[in-house]
Amino acid sequence: MQTAKLFIFAITALGFSLPAIADHHEKNIVETAAANEDFSTLVAAAKAAGVVPMLSEEGPFTVFAPTNEAFAKLPEGTVEMLLKPENKEKLKAILAYHVVPGKIMAADVKTMMAKTANGAEASVKVDDGKVTIDDANVVKTDIMATNGVIHVIDSVIMPEEKE
Repeated sequence: MQTAKLFIFAITALGFSLPAIADHHEKNIVETAAANEDFSTLVAAAKAAGVVPMLSEEGPFTVFAPTNEAFAKLPEGTVEMLLKPENKEKLKAILAYHVVPGKIMAADVKTMMAKTANGAEASVKVDDGKVTIDDANVVKTDIMATNGVIHVIDSVIMPEEKE
């Protein structure tokens, strides 16, 4: 304990703050999302769907991450319905639709059909510097994680229902 106090004193005496040091700790996609309260609904959904282990793997993955506000735009009761155990597979398919295998940085995004982790394709469009995936706007880009990158979107995107 004495060593830890001495270390903290030495670090602060050198002008470093502890949060700045902690920021250098690299986190995977799940840990990065969990550290941001704007993604609490997404993290809860990932846990309910059982996709946390997949998103913790080596990757790399590109995740188009809807914020809590994006989930709030869904019709009332949708999130609660999806979080029920009997809807686990549907929720898993929706969340996997937000994941593209590989690491795609904002500078590399182009208009295309992107094959998602659930097997369906999502429409990515670049128009005058603005990027959309399906009907969602990409509002923040290039949040780095050890196993990929997160791009923040303002709506939850839904794969087409399979007949």
